[in-house]
Amino acid sequence: MGAGGRTFVPPSNRKSEADPLKRVPFEKPPFSLSQIKKAIPPHCFQRSVLRSFSYVIYDLTIAFCLYYVATHYFHILPRPLPFLAWPIYWAVQGCILTGVWVIAHECGHHAFSDYQLLDDIVGLILHSALLVPYFSWKYSHRRHHSNTGSLERDEVFVPKQKSGMQWYSKYLNNPPGRVLTLVVTLTLGWPMYLAFNVSGRPYPRFACHYDPYGPIYSDRERLQIYISDVGVLAVCYGLYHLAMAKGLAWVVCVYGVPLLVVNGFLVLITFLQHTHPALPHYNSSEWDWLRGALATVDRDYGILNKVFHNITDTHVAHHLFSTMPHYHAMEATKAIRPILGEYYRLDETPFVKAMWREARECVYVEPDHDTENKGVFWYNNKL
Repeated sequence: MGAGGRTFVPPSNRKSEADPLKRVPFEKPPFSLSQIKKAIPPHCFQRSVLRSFSYVIYDLTIAFCLYYVATHYFHILPRPLPFLAWPIYWAVQGCILTGVWVIAHECGHHAFSDYQLLDDIVGLILHSALLVPYFSWKYSHRRHHSNTGSLERDEVFVPKQKSGMQWYSKYLNNPPGRVLTLVVTLTLGWPMYLAFNVSGRPYPRFACHYDPYGPIYSDRERLQIYISDVGVLAVCYGLYHLAMAKGLAWVVCVYGVPLLVVNGFLVLITFLQHTHPALPHYNSSEWDWLRGALATVDRDYGILNKVFHNITDTHVAHHLFSTMPHYHAMEATKAIRPILGEYYRLDETPFVKAMWREARECVYVEPDHDTENKGVFWYNNKL
């Protein structure tokens, strides 16, 4: 049962479910946000402090256990077993810490509890521990949610139009070039975005998430940007002393490499949520909030869906109702799919295969040449 009231249910389209590459409709939807909300059970919007903290404790307990095993037992393993154990630790710990990152992301959306101050305290601690400027990201990410799918105002993974492609792009539009691009994006993409706004929307001057006076932020937000910077600097200071005590190699193995995995998954998840051959983008003549929010895609990461607290396979619902806690998002997604009809897209392609396909097919956007909808842009790769 939903929250009551009549809701419009478009006819289902089994072909679009079987063919995730079929373009989603770009016309104004025949339903409203309130109609979508009425289809969702009311309890899905309720936030529980105890339940939210249970996920924090669960993730941090696993992370500590992995740390304890790695630091107390790996060095006594007979060779060459340590060379196998450390990569396993890096991969598993990186996935668990990505889940921690997602919980801090919930705090930034006020989806952790009913108390904004508590959300910000938890988010600041968790994100700072992962070298993320919490408030800086929170405000730019909020603008991303307010402008999703807009070529002029979206904040992250804004696709280039063909006229804006760099001269060297044609030399990277091949398998070796795509491998190089993906490696750089997955390893350096997140710190480059924070420090230099790489892949973000253009600003009239230099934009940086660490700059309280940068163009990303308003005057009332500047104090919190300072707080974010202090949080990151405090963790860096602690890591410095840890490196002096334990050695740089110890810090890199225990903390640094798992953090690279976190950063890589963060970039990959965001990239695949907003980059897909079936998804449109809009310029100012066509964009509106609901169509932009629907220009996202749910993905299937297998067992990692649970590890990442379903941020991967409930992203459409998240963009529609970002204050909904993650532990209700699966139920909400099932409730809204009949309402959304063809406007909903789920792609169950394995994420590694999907990453390569999107890197190949989604190079730039342009309007279809044989249509009057010049404000609707689709991905293309012909350079």
